[in-house]
Amino acid sequence: MPFYHRMGDIPRKRHTQFRRQDGTLYREQVMGTKGFSGIQSILYHHSGPTEMLRVDLHAPCLIDYEDQGPLRHRHFLTAQAQESGDAVAGRRCILSNEDVTISIVNLAQTMDYYYRNADGDELLFVHYGSGKIESMFGTLSYGVGDYIVIPTGTIYRVVPEEGEAAKLLVVETTSWITTPKRYRNEQGQLLEHSPYCERDIRLPEKLETHTEEGEFEVRTRRSGFLHKHIYRQHPLNVVGWDGYLYPYIFNIGDFEPITGRIHMPPPIHQTFEGHNFVICSFVPRLFDYHPDAIPTPYFHSNVDSDEVLYYVKGNFMSRKGVMEGSITLHPSGMPHGPHPGKIEAGLGKKETLELAVMIDTFRPLRVARGALQLEDPNYPTSWIPN
Repeated sequence: MPFYHRMGDIPRKRHTQFRRQDGTLYREQVMGTKGFSGIQSILYHHSGPTEMLRVDLHAPCLIDYEDQGPLRHRHFLTAQAQESGDAVAGRRCILSNEDVTISIVNLAQTMDYYYRNADGDELLFVHYGSGKIESMFGTLSYGVGDYIVIPTGTIYRVVPEEGEAAKLLVVETTSWITTPKRYRNEQGQLLEHSPYCERDIRLPEKLETHTEEGEFEVRTRRSGFLHKHIYRQHPLNVVGWDGYLYPYIFNIGDFEPITGRIHMPPPIHQTFEGHNFVICSFVPRLFDYHPDAIPTPYFHSNVDSDEVLYYVKGNFMSRKGVMEGSITLHPSGMPHGPHPGKIEAGLGKKETLELAVMIDTFRPLRVARGALQLEDPNYPTSWIPN
């Protein structure tokens, strides 16, 4: 989220001497994007961020895809997934391409290591549960409906509330996640017609500086592999930072829906964008108010994108058979739309209470083999009237 922020202690001028009480220097780190021409922050560490004791190849994280099958609409019942784990090792991939990987996590334990994604930004959507993110930029508390945006290269771990059930939808990228360009002016400020503004963004609440020494594990994702880096000092040893690059939270409940006299197209729900994908929020809203309006979406073809919907709660107005945690995939080139009876049932309705996250990708998604156990085989033929 590109607006300036600072936390902790920093020197008056960048790239100048900044000393501890004992006279020794703090270590300055410039963390930036696009080869120093993108947004960046400057962090000040107790020790150099390069002081590693050991480096090891931890594990491959290549995705095992299903064998090629017929092009069809897909439905995955992720509520049936029983496996649980921490926020990284517990990820169960559902869909992926060269730009994004979409996973779910039944979050049951705290990470006993730290993590950074060196490939791109990450987005964690909290379906239910609460806890905190401990990061090099500070601590953020999260709860139900939060989008947590974590910039590439950020060292962090997720600490769920003990004894509380939790589930995350995870979007890993090979690029960046930002606010839609059409919602911003040339200086980067969100415009008046944007469905949310800077007041809705939550930044790290406090900067907790650790100076412990020992052996601290940071797992780094890069190009299909996890690497293990062992540091001699705690990785969250930052005493201060400032800049435009940091993790932040936006809650889906703060998205103000755009409505119209007749049915509006899906881009009005857009919340974030990245390279070759967008993320949208379908939230409770009033229906169209033309006297002859048809509130239910019309049939449409995604001629150049795959459409993914993650159903969070409520009764989705255009679908039958989906439930909380359902993921549907409607591939590019094929029309899709409301199930039989849904158009007529929507006539005269004044509002919808649905809540869902949509991810549109502009390159085809592939299905992970591990998702097949969760698939509803009858979904492709569910448009046939009973």
